[in-house]
Amino acid sequence: MPDLASGVLATPGLIWLMVTIGVAGIVRGFTGFGTALIFVPIAGIFLPPAQVVGVMTLTGIVSMTALVPRAWGQADRKEVGILALAALITVPLGIMLLKQLDQITVRWLVTAIASGTLVALIIGWRYAREIQTKGLLGIGAAAGVVGGLTGLTGPVVIMFYLAGQGAVKTIRANTILFLAALDIVIVGNLLVSGSIAWETLWLAIALAVPYFATTLIGQAAFDPTQEKFYRLAAYTVIGLAVITGLPLWEG
Repeated sequence: MPDLASGVLATPGLIWLMVTIGVAGIVRGFTGFGTALIFVPIAGIFLPPAQVVGVMTLTGIVSMTALVPRAWGQADRKEVGILALAALITVPLGIMLLKQLDQITVRWLVTAIASGTLVALIIGWRYAREIQTKGLLGIGAAAGVVGGLTGLTGPVVIMFYLAGQGAVKTIRANTILFLAALDIVIVGNLLVSGSIAWETLWLAIALAVPYFATTLIGQAAFDPTQEKFYRLAAYTVIGLAVITGLPLWEG
């Protein structure tokens, strides 16, 4: 145990990882999304991609109790179930690709996906059509691949679901539940494949402490009438994280 604790303390960029996950928690608390978009680009500077995916999803599981209880009563659980079922099938494909691709390629994919999501939201892109069962299955399947490959569990849902025309309160709750389910599915697959080391588990627990606390702060600050302000703040933080995490800064 002391060796594991020492290993966590020796993690490269630990202070920056804690600060980043803390900021991400505030954003997640008042928007229902954004943790991975903020944390993954920064974490990629210090950790290998497989560990980033493991830490991101494990941290989400440890801290999901901060958001899931309230979201459970507000969500359309049938829709969430459809999304989760599709992701369950496709997550193994994402993890397989993660093992095949080199670290820099994965980081550039993270940059491209996060940047594309942010630009789409900033310009006000909206999926105007009502999303039927086939659409939900497609969204869940795509989220499973992207989440397993990069740890970015939210972008597909944000672009095609959260960015839609439904009630803010319900879609926010649906997104929280689905991302919690997706974290569980990804961690399950990582455990089965032997891709999670004890060091990753303890690092996730250490990061879950500030994340849990700041998520509660963000949730307490959530006010549906201030949606525009929350989104602007979230977009700003995400943009800074993406720019900071660009692989080109390392030559």
